Amino acid sequence: MIRKAHERDASALAAVSIEVWMNTYLREGVSPHFAEYVLTAFTAQNLRDAIGDSGKAIWVSENGTGIDGFVTVCSSATPPLADCSPLEITTLYVRPRQQSGGRGAALLRCALEHCRDSGGENVWLTVNAENSRAIGFYVRHGFNKIGTTYFRIGDRAYENDVLKVDIRPVVTV
Repeated sequence: MIRKAHERDASALAAVSIEVWMNTYLREGVSPHFAEYVLTAFTAQNLRDAIGDSGKAIWVSENGTGIDGFVTVCSSATPPLADCSPLEITTLYVRPRQQSGGRGAALLRCALEHCRDSGGENVWLTVNAENSRAIGFYVRHGFNKIGTTYFRIGDRAYENDVLKVDIRPVVTV
């Protein structure tokens, strides 16, 4: 089931964020550099603040036990490249054990529908340039690479691909 996030979901969203981020990016061990980032970025309070932010929309995927994924859309993002709208999918996380069940696609459809209903012409996102699984997922759903940017953690920079998809309704004559 997909539904809008509620404040009471903040702790679960923080836990999902930590699990997905660490599983995706920390392949060999947890350094203090990354531990500090994860424990600072993915707090229940940060997620609670995001849920309450009128410039963001968050939907969760929920199974019989609890939340197994979520997506966040920011409607006022600063585009990293020209020809990008202020609509950004900032987060699409699905727990590793549930990643092959269609939850990610359902969450993405929900986010794209929201962006379309908001009057957007396109939506963009960034993804780590080494995350070939995520890049493949987005390409299969119509996104195209339009450039590169860098994600910073402290004094280190990590290459990210900028992907964009056109969401204008198809008009037939």
